[in-house]
Amino acid sequence: MNPAPAGSGPVGVAVVGAGVISAEYLRTLSRFPDVRVVAVADLDEERAAAVARTHGIPEAGGPASVLAMPEVELVVNLTVPAAHAQVAAAALRAGKHVYGEKPITLAPAEAEKLLAEASERGLRVGNAPDTFLGAGLQSALRAVAAGHIGVPVAAATVTQGPGPEAWHPDPAFFYQPGAGPLFDLGPYYLTALVALFGSVSEVAATAARARVERVVGSGPKAGQPFPVDVPTHVSSLIGFASGVRAASTFSFDSALRRIRFEITGTEGTLAVPDPNTFGGPLKLLPSGREEWRELPVRGRTDGRGLGVVDMARALRGGGPHRASGALALHVLQTMTAITHSARRSEFLPLATQLVPPEPLPEEWDPREATLGNGSAAT
Repeated sequence: MNPAPAGSGPVGVAVVGAGVISAEYLRTLSRFPDVRVVAVADLDEERAAAVARTHGIPEAGGPASVLAMPEVELVVNLTVPAAHAQVAAAALRAGKHVYGEKPITLAPAEAEKLLAEASERGLRVGNAPDTFLGAGLQSALRAVAAGHIGVPVAAATVTQGPGPEAWHPDPAFFYQPGAGPLFDLGPYYLTALVALFGSVSEVAATAARARVERVVGSGPKAGQPFPVDVPTHVSSLIGFASGVRAASTFSFDSALRRIRFEITGTEGTLAVPDPNTFGGPLKLLPSGREEWRELPVRGRTDGRGLGVVDMARALRGGGPHRASGALALHVLQTMTAITHSARRSEFLPLATQLVPPEPLPEEWDPREATLGNGSAAT
């Protein structure tokens, strides 16, 4: 059940977590008139204040003080994965809706508890990634629905590279529970696959950890070692209730960087854009042809925050939002089952079923002021 619409005008937003990804959210959200970022919070209040000054946000402080602000209706939770559940629960208890970074929590039971509490309080939970709302993946959804590849049969996805420690100034959390290539990059691919094909019904997987220790490659901590506590190479087989099958690899162990997302159907193959981006290209190889052709890519390429705007409009209008907590929970359940399958060397079923989100209208525009008391962004 969706909570009843409330309030009017732009939705007041607070960003909790002033780390690297906050700059991307604040850059895009500042352009969307249906949301108004009123505060930035962080345990490091000086960092919160610096980020707020950089982006022209009027208030900054610790999480508790920001959650107490009456003008905050929606909390964008950008903390590290280990803190996602705690921060989201605190926001709900403060009467705020929550949109979180991925994964929604570290474990499905935590996410189920969070969604139950939100429902009891008449509040909403949304979650990243929202890249599937971008032009590239929405155009892929339209291409599949239009029958360009006939009936979908299978998908193959690969994301591999050497890991984030070369560029991230504090990368240790990428190698702790709730991260690794599966939990860090997997949500982009799995969310796109679920949006395309519906619920996951079963998985099988293998996993490996190439090194037990890595070294920070840049920033003030350069040269410092840190432990690796999760698998860094995961290969999975994924079955969907619709009958489609996928083979997906997630790796931080490869010197060769590779991104691949292909869908095979009875009448052709579709090369889908990187699901960690919002744009194209989108390419089609019809059966019996030797040359790929590009398909039109239409939609939004603004960046992270599309899901926040879609959720804000749903808060006012009362309808569903697409980057939902239920979708994030299903993806988390899938990743958890992949992890367990790799340990047990067997196929594991998923009991839950999910109706994939409705595609965005092609003309959907987050820069349009639809809620009143806002002006269109330039």
